[in-house]
Amino acid sequence: MSGHSKWSTIKRKKGAADAKRGALFGKLSKAISVAAREGGGDPEMNPALALAVQKAKDANMPNDNIARAIEKGTGAGADAEEFERITYEGYAPGGVAVLVEVLTDNRNRAAADVRYIFSKNGGKLGTSGSVAYLFDRKGIILVPADEVDEDELMEVALEAGAEDVEPQENDYRVVTEAGDFMAVRERLEAAGIPYENAEVTMQPQNTIDLDAGTAKQTLRLIDALEDNDDVQEVYANFDISEEVMAEVAG
Repeated sequence: MSGHSKWSTIKRKKGAADAKRGALFGKLSKAISVAAREGGGDPEMNPALALAVQKAKDANMPNDNIARAIEKGTGAGADAEEFERITYEGYAPGGVAVLVEVLTDNRNRAAADVRYIFSKNGGKLGTSGSVAYLFDRKGIILVPADEVDEDELMEVALEAGAEDVEPQENDYRVVTEAGDFMAVRERLEAAGIPYENAEVTMQPQNTIDLDAGTAKQTLRLIDALEDNDDVQEVYANFDISEEVMAEVAG
């Protein structure tokens, strides 16, 4: 698992995510509205909307909030808001590649904010195409190793269209093409196979191992980006050992 995923898991366990739930719901609503505006308000006919709605449900966002976000996107409720999708690319300390996905109603504000966050936290904003080639869009489903039979998981996941099932220290990592993610996830659920996290993400082709000092700087940058209201997702190609992560999280 990437260092960013490990850090996100630790933050959830420490309750930091709950403290920011209001901000999270705002970002999820924005993503749903934009997906509905671009592809229609029916999740069964709009894969991007289906993913956005599922992500909101995973975060325990109320159904009423989801419905309002869809209405806002289609213009069925309040006037539809106009948001622009922008991807920024840059580098964190240690040469770590960073992708930042933004939904904003003010391109100039977003660009200035992202540039400032990179600069303030020891990073550097790059040009378009500078790091995007280092990532592939994949579906990733993490299944606890102690709650599933490996052979059963392999059979169900691969028959459902997964690319691979990778054993890790404490879980199995089911990898899918982005377009196959929902089908594989639904098949695992139907088979009664539990999972602790499931998402479509930008998967780095290679990772950079960080020491404790660089890890702290990089995670500070990632956190600052994620705290920005316009930022939807942050991806990075770093990895942090369990020992270093324990030191950083402590």
